[in-house]
Amino acid sequence: MSDVLKGKRALVTGGGSGIGLGSALALAADGATVTLMGRTADKLNAAAESIRSTVAGAEVHTFAGDVCNEADVVAAVETAGGEAGLDICVAAAGDGTVGPIAVMPIEEWNRVLGVSLTGVFLTIKAASASMMRGGRGGSIVAISSLAGNLTHKWMGPYCVAKAGVDMLVKVSADEMGVAEIRVNAVAPGIIETDLVAMVTPDTSVGQSYLRESPLSRFGQVEHVAPLVRFLAGPESAHITGAIVPVDGGQHLRAGPDYEEFARMLYGEAVDGKLPAPE
Repeated sequence: MSDVLKGKRALVTGGGSGIGLGSALALAADGATVTLMGRTADKLNAAAESIRSTVAGAEVHTFAGDVCNEADVVAAVETAGGEAGLDICVAAAGDGTVGPIAVMPIEEWNRVLGVSLTGVFLTIKAASASMMRGGRGGSIVAISSLAGNLTHKWMGPYCVAKAGVDMLVKVSADEMGVAEIRVNAVAPGIIETDLVAMVTPDTSVGQSYLRESPLSRFGQVEHVAPLVRFLAGPESAHITGAIVPVDGGQHLRAGPDYEEFARMLYGEAVDGKLPAPE
């Protein structure tokens, strides 16, 4: 623990669990005042208490809201930054689905793109405006994915969303440098969180991850959070527009295959056989 980030105001979306919570803990441990945003108040309160119990004197707040709702995001930024404005923002909210593109329900497509891409856009938009008004610059870190760079078979909407996040980060970095706002992303591979609890080493999906990873293991939140903290802080003052992989080297090879789960949900559609019309 240190006071490197003392006086800095941070917002972490998706802060109730997983990479978001781990990142918030890392920021708080170095002195930042952190606001967690998520959809479930009870989950956020439990996450905030876990940080306080780990980091003595940590100042942690919560804001229950939906990253797909611009008014909620703006309100969360205002709550976190106050009149002085934000210094740090971590866009960690995300969602996914499994299934063939040919039969993907539009509702699933919209849900995943809404949270995992539009939500990141709204977060960057509101956070950067707050930082510009504050006049001190700032750092925005998005949680992207290996899926933004390599196909994840049967996870089309998620791949498209994360590829969009990667380009959004690059364009934002290019535009916002004039205001001393840095925008970067981390791109994890398989990280053991609640979001992917069904992917275990004994599933074919898990095996496909292990097979394509030079380190042949699943990642942990503790592998990602310190990098988020680094990109958020002064140590990375000359880094912007970077998409940094944290995937055990899997970006050197190939993405995973989610056929096992896609077949459970969509049957022969994964074999190119469409269901009979009702």
